[in-house]
Amino acid sequence: MWSSLNEWLWQERFWLPPNNSWAVLEDRDGLVYAHPQDMLMALPLALALVAVRFTFERFIGLPLSRWLGVRNQTRRPVKPNATLEKHFLMEGQRPTEPQMSLLATQCGLTLRQTQHWFRRRRNQDRPCLTKKFCEASWRFAFYLCSFIGGISVLYHESWLWTPVMCWDSYPQQPLKPALYHWYLLELSFYISLLITLPFDTKRKDFKEQVAHHFVTITLIVFSYSTNLLRIGSLVLLLHDSSDYLLEACKLFNYTHWRRVCDALFIIFSLVFFYTRLVLFPTQILYTTYYESIANSGPFFGYYFFNVLLMTLQLLHVFWSCLILRMIYSFIKKGQMEKDVRSDVEESDSSDGEAAQKYPQLKNRAAHRPGAAPTEGPRSRAARRMANGHTPAT
Repeated sequence: MWSSLNEWLWQERFWLPPNNSWAVLEDRDGLVYAHPQDMLMALPLALALVAVRFTFERFIGLPLSRWLGVRNQTRRPVKPNATLEKHFLMEGQRPTEPQMSLLATQCGLTLRQTQHWFRRRRNQDRPCLTKKFCEASWRFAFYLCSFIGGISVLYHESWLWTPVMCWDSYPQQPLKPALYHWYLLELSFYISLLITLPFDTKRKDFKEQVAHHFVTITLIVFSYSTNLLRIGSLVLLLHDSSDYLLEACKLFNYTHWRRVCDALFIIFSLVFFYTRLVLFPTQILYTTYYESIANSGPFFGYYFFNVLLMTLQLLHVFWSCLILRMIYSFIKKGQMEKDVRSDVEESDSSDGEAAQKYPQLKNRAAHRPGAAPTEGPRSRAARRMANGHTPAT
């Protein structure tokens, strides 16, 4: 049964242009071609990359974060409460107001105390700043090395500068060792991202990231199996060209180097828009949709490949909208806000809690227990009394 299914799946009419067969892609006369089974090496290599990543974060990322002054925010632990903990884990981290009132009654707490408990409990589960820094440093190192490696592999290839050359003599295009190793490394990296997904920082575009990883892995495997390495390599290089800049933005954001972060954000935005919204549709999508079938008719693999590329383009548009929101915030406020990047993260701070607990007075002074106005003779007397002194008579 398995052999029958395998034979049906790899029918030549599905994956190759008309009048072509798998026989033309067999190694001969010293020429080596891409074979689907080559991609199996990506699985052990992905596990190796996971080990390299944790080693990198432990011995390079963490010391680097300390050296650059990244500090985790001190969080007040919550008092153990079985009822609230059960609701937090089973029914949701953000109860509605009626639910909050009911829980407060059951636990013998005030509504505000219950709100504070849930806020601190959410903060407790949020990843610390050093963890975010270490994750970003690993991705930055990989994307930068991958981009440089891709440039070195493709720089002297004709199809880098003229995408229509991707279809020259297709599918009979020999495989070059450097391109194979770079392709294999990219596939292994995205598989490793899926493996570590449960342990990584969850972001607001989590679902889009998962979709992106699956589409990318499918594209890499499919393009390699059908010898679409040339156009696939261009897609990978376009993505790597802006990804390392995004990770660099995060690193400087976590270290609070605002000016460097803002400058990198402008550069990243320009590169992202140019590569994802200009080059990708006008060069990649155009050549795969029109030029790829100039000398042959369409087939299933043609439609499948273009659907995957269009899915990527839709994700590009989604992230472009997020970046435009960042640019709007940047122009309006003069600097980047904490929560406006493509991997928008929930703040660890409890400013909302402090604002509710200590509402501001009209003169903008915080009204706290024992606090007094900060100007005038009354404030000086109040401070002396608060320190255990009595004013002189």
